[in-house]
Amino acid sequence: MTIDSGDTAWVLASAALVLLMTPGLAFFYGGMVRAKSVLNMMMMSFGAMASVGVVWVLWGYSEAFGNSWNGLIGNPFQHFGLSNLLSKDSIFGYVAAADGAPAHGGIPALAFVAFQAVFAIITVALISGAIADRTKFSTWMVFTVVWATIVYFPVAHWVFAFDGYAADKGGWIANQLKAIDFAGGTAVHINAGAAGLALALVIGKRVGFRKEPMRPHNLTLVMLGAGLLWFGWFGFNAGSALGANNTAAVTWVNTMVATAAAAIGWLATERFRDGHATSLGAASGIVAGLVAITPSCSAVTPVGAIAIGVIAGVVCALAVGLKFRFGFDDSLDVVGVHLVGGIVGTLAIGFFASASAPAGVDGIFYGGGVDQLWRQAVGAFAVLAFSFVLTYAIGTVLAKVLGFRVERDAEVAGIDLDQHAETSYDLGTLSGGSRFGGSPPPAGTPAATPQPATTTQGASV
Repeated sequence: MTIDSGDTAWVLASAALVLLMTPGLAFFYGGMVRAKSVLNMMMMSFGAMASVGVVWVLWGYSEAFGNSWNGLIGNPFQHFGLSNLLSKDSIFGYVAAADGAPAHGGIPALAFVAFQAVFAIITVALISGAIADRTKFSTWMVFTVVWATIVYFPVAHWVFAFDGYAADKGGWIANQLKAIDFAGGTAVHINAGAAGLALALVIGKRVGFRKEPMRPHNLTLVMLGAGLLWFGWFGFNAGSALGANNTAAVTWVNTMVATAAAAIGWLATERFRDGHATSLGAASGIVAGLVAITPSCSAVTPVGAIAIGVIAGVVCALAVGLKFRFGFDDSLDVVGVHLVGGIVGTLAIGFFASASAPAGVDGIFYGGGVDQLWRQAVGAFAVLAFSFVLTYAIGTVLAKVLGFRVERDAEVAGIDLDQHAETSYDLGTLSGGSRFGGSPPPAGTPAATPQPATTTQGASV
């Protein structure tokens, strides 16, 4: 097999785009919380990048893409540490490229490893929005490793491991059920949304939930984060074609137009319901559209993508109110956007799929009957149930053993100070000081001689 340099370049560039999505998520989530917890919120995303990035190399890739044990999990020891994917001398079930390196479908094996790594990272990071403002960072870091190992890696195997690609045998959803999930509606969004709901129930509500306003402290950060997510998502969806080809082009266009339509749908819902359209609504609609088109981007026409985007924008705008109706504190609407949006996009394939799209399947609206719809439903709700039950168990154990929630006083005063000894907007030290906050000079140190004030036009402190 010959390595295709164009496909390899596209996959590696797409991996970089998807990696950028996690800092984008940090901005998006960070702007949505109160100022006293923004650093903790952003650190939860960066912490997931650190922990999941390491365990993916050690055992995560092997667990997700090693030879399958009954379609449920890959052999976690097959590629432990990835050293066997560096040369042709120790290859398990792969075709060697012309240069002797192991290859997956015309790209180096490690290019595929890199691309799938960033999916694992952002899936874990997504969960953090459901438990914002009240979570111990140390316990969160332990959770990222345990959850990725017990929940994400097996589900990724179910959905993304196709027979004969990275291993001889893959997962049951991809190969036996044959549900379509092109880029992770089930493995990423339903998985993370169900996990977020479970953790929110385990950890409990924030102090003052439904009694005091908990408005986003910086909508500029939210808009920036949404823009970075939209930008990176082209790598997420179009990169999942694993080549610079027609499928990548179709998914790129569908991703663009579905997201635009979802933003319109969310804003129209706000305008009709509340009398005004908001920047938070625009940003949230963008994410809802991205979530919904993720599983279906290879299966629908651009017109179908517009329909899915509008439906997702409206449904998710309404779904974010579920936490008030049912009394669970999903801080940043992970359930309303990712769980609900993932379900909408996954089930929509059963209605809007067209055989003219690369997936080659017709849904109900194109004369295909209900065959694909039931497959989509089984895949979606199997992942939902699996993720919710195991996450609830993991969260309960960690809460009892390590404690998952900060003390009440620390939550009220500010989780940034309690967990990181930092504040996000330390305006009192703008005049200077050390990188650690500008401690006052030791007793007896002569005070600096006051200097005349200077001003610069257009600048202010």
